[in-house]
Amino acid sequence: MATQQDLQELLRLMTVAKVPIKDAMMRVKTLQDHNLRSIKDIAEATLPIVESAIPDPKAARQLHNACKARLKNPTLSAGSKRAGAELLAQTAGATNKRTKPDPNAAYRDGPEPISPADLEASLALPVETNEEIISTTVLLTNRAPLVLAFAAELLRYTMPEQPPSSRLSLAQAVVSTNSRGKAVSIGIEKGPSADEEGWGHGQPRVRIMGREVIVLKRGGYEWKGGEETAQEIKTESIPDTLSTATAVAGESQSSEGGAIVDQISQTWSASSPITSKDSTFIVRATKLPKLSQRQATLQSLFTAVPNLRSADHNAWAYRVKKPDMFGSHVIREDSEDDGEGGSGDFMLKIMRETNAVDTLVVMTRWYGGTMLGPDRWRIIRTCLKEALAERLRATGEQASIGGEAVWGLDLEAMRSKSNPATSSARSYAAGVVGMPVHRPESARAYLLKSFAHRVEGDQGRSTPKKKTAKALEEEKEENISRLLGAIRILYDSWAGHVSTAELDRRAWGWYMGVRPEVENGPAGWGAKGNLKLADILALRRNES
Repeated sequence: MATQQDLQELLRLMTVAKVPIKDAMMRVKTLQDHNLRSIKDIAEATLPIVESAIPDPKAARQLHNACKARLKNPTLSAGSKRAGAELLAQTAGATNKRTKPDPNAAYRDGPEPISPADLEASLALPVETNEEIISTTVLLTNRAPLVLAFAAELLRYTMPEQPPSSRLSLAQAVVSTNSRGKAVSIGIEKGPSADEEGWGHGQPRVRIMGREVIVLKRGGYEWKGGEETAQEIKTESIPDTLSTATAVAGESQSSEGGAIVDQISQTWSASSPITSKDSTFIVRATKLPKLSQRQATLQSLFTAVPNLRSADHNAWAYRVKKPDMFGSHVIREDSEDDGEGGSGDFMLKIMRETNAVDTLVVMTRWYGGTMLGPDRWRIIRTCLKEALAERLRATGEQASIGGEAVWGLDLEAMRSKSNPATSSARSYAAGVVGMPVHRPESARAYLLKSFAHRVEGDQGRSTPKKKTAKALEEEKEENISRLLGAIRILYDSWAGHVSTAELDRRAWGWYMGVRPEVENGPAGWGAKGNLKLADILALRRNES
């Protein structure tokens, strides 16, 4: 039986060989009908068998030879144009011509793929958190990129397990869905969407800002979080702590270097440590199937990581699902502040929001001597959600998308490239992996481009355009950093007080409340207006 990876590689091998995607999909289906379900199957079959599935002798021979070449040289990935060109050169005797670089090489299994760390670093955007600077800023922009900014920042709170590249891709998918809906409502576009025609059939879906987004799993993409939550907060390593997933508790030795003193083995997922004003926080999470194991599990952690005993606070909280006498389940929960007032209840609240059960969390703080005010809740929440997300990634327990990184699928691009004639072909095509996605670097460039101009003075004039290229680039970064900072401050003020679902629901209303005013109907399509960042700050939760 063909795996998803087999289908993906076979489809990519055909499309990089310049077979139209429509024809490639139909050929894959025909090959499957003849039990040729993977590159390996085709390579090991005889040519007559392949020709029985593909009537065109030339196409059958070319595919057969390409699959054999691919099997002999696994370093040539079926997922890049460079690999496809080399395979074609081997099988068809083509001359050695220089091939164009593949713009998707960063996301595929090419010979020299960019590392996840390098990819995520290349997509970083600046964030300004100085409210005095933000509150005096007015930007000239249109509405679509503002949706992108609100969605990308929102995903830091609602889907923290997703890497920045995925968040940008998903946010761009929100923009695409919303823009098409708007275009239909004002008569610019007509007819059903690609999703309504069945192009999203069989793919996972998530809801973002009330919009349903079809996603594509990224198949083993590994990313470790730990982004800074604000400009003044820095992440530092702590000696002897576990910055990523695993601690085998209870394996400390005696002073003579002798036997293990505790045989309880426990796997802990940990957040990145966050330091602010000399106070350092870190949160760990682990499975707790039985209430009776709480004390032993805590003890095993302190044995495995002795320097936790030097911390000022080790607050904990747990939620455990326990069967009752009626055959259903009840949730048992408890917490302990350990001197960090209110932290236990706060962690329980977040665990309820994320539906974390059979889970024990420990929040460790080394106090730096300075009160943090509301910032401590933001930091605890950030660390706790990262620890929980890390545990879900490690165990694969996340229900909606399996804890995997995803792309936002570009269904409209998929339809425009293929446009099969029958609905059955559409349904089949939509279920095959390897389709167009919303590119994160394009989303990032769109943000920088769309907020390039500030409005100066009372006359509402945009910034003069006669500036050096370097000055213009610096202004773009300043503008986007102020916008993202304003949105982040807004979300931060609410995130600890409402559920992630409620935060997602409110985000659209907040965008509607501050978006630039433009003319109604087609005349306002793409039109620009003034965006006052002070209006975004005014939506913050009143702490009093």
